[in-house]
Amino acid sequence: MGSPVLNICQYRVKPGKEAEMESLLAKHWPALHAAGLVDDTPAVVYRGLSDPHHGAERCYVEMFSWKDASGPQLAHKTPGVMAIWEPMGAICEHMDFPSYERLDLA
Repeated sequence: MGSPVLNICQYRVKPGKEAEMESLLAKHWPALHAAGLVDDTPAVVYRGLSDPHHGAERCYVEMFSWKDASGPQLAHKTPGVMAIWEPMGAICEHMDFPSYERLDLA
């Protein structure tokens, strides 16, 4: 198994879909964890602060670590994860999933 991979998910939901997104996010990491795809540290989720000009309150950031780089591909083959990802996709205007590896600079 490879090294953990930090994933920072960015979601922008359609107007009025915030409660539905928060319900899905509450189930997201547990489903990934049950499938053995992420490490044991629960996801951290943020919601944008209300901003009348940018709709930031409809933006969410979720951070968690895949056990290794194969996690996203395996997740696409996992019914319990797809049962969350498919409705997420339907209520989002935009999603971005950059992954990061840790650098030891010391």
